[in-house]
Amino acid sequence: MLTFVLRRFLEAILVLWLIVTATFFMVRLVPGGPFDGEKDIPEVTRQQLEAYYGLDKPLPVQYLNYLGNLVQGDLGTTFKYQGWTVNEIIARKLPVSFELGALAMGIALVIGIGAGVLAAWRPGTTTDTAPMSLAMLGICLPTFVLGPLLILVFGLKLHLVNVMGWNLPQDRILPALTLGLFYAAYVARLTRASMLEIRREDYMRTARAKGLPEARVYLLHGLRNGLSPVVSYLGPALAGLISGSFVVETIFNIPGLGRFFVQAALDNDYTMVLGCVLFYAALIIVFNLISDILLVWLNPRRKLS
Repeated sequence: MLTFVLRRFLEAILVLWLIVTATFFMVRLVPGGPFDGEKDIPEVTRQQLEAYYGLDKPLPVQYLNYLGNLVQGDLGTTFKYQGWTVNEIIARKLPVSFELGALAMGIALVIGIGAGVLAAWRPGTTTDTAPMSLAMLGICLPTFVLGPLLILVFGLKLHLVNVMGWNLPQDRILPALTLGLFYAAYVARLTRASMLEIRREDYMRTARAKGLPEARVYLLHGLRNGLSPVVSYLGPALAGLISGSFVVETIFNIPGLGRFFVQAALDNDYTMVLGCVLFYAALIIVFNLISDILLVWLNPRRKLS
């Protein structure tokens, strides 16, 4: 296990370096600069700002300086938010995005696994077709469509919840549902396919031959192994929930990290874009590693490789 974790750690460093390098030069290729949006800024002031942030140096020197600061854990100072560093903004806004992602993941797991197990219990019947039809509908409805629909129905028509902000506990309901239902659809389909395959395994027939109730065989013996594909999906899914929530954060006016990432891309805020990309990439790597370890815990016959 330790060897596996160390190897993945070294691979992660290489992957992050490649991502940082590619992102660093790609954002520099975008037309315009971080101060082009400023109106009536004197040329002398622009040159002073570029000198202050080191943008007047050759590109390879800027790249090496950024890597040097990155090794020390310094993601740099943003160009648009005076007095703030990228580290401070990520630390301040991440809890909001993480809370939204965690709530959405809870909804996705409860609804997705429940629907998948129910559908595989009686294949071809109404208990199968109904949840799978809803799952297909959930896959076909992206978050930028589902979010406004939920706002229209539950916020503007029924007046049950607030549609904007992140102040009250009920403000979490619609954004978490918007994100969670989309991923629940995939979890439901994965769970159903896995449970249908598990039903034909030898150990399931052995458990039935021992006279155990069908529900116990199905849920106790089958579900643990049937969740392996779901666990494999959880790593990138959770990272996607956190990093991909910027659309939902924009729709519901949530002050999370995703909104800063979008605005930084529009403003050519190089350090903020690099910091967000690096942070999201690290999240994906960490969550994938956790899902691999969970897979071994669920099925000890599977080896870490």
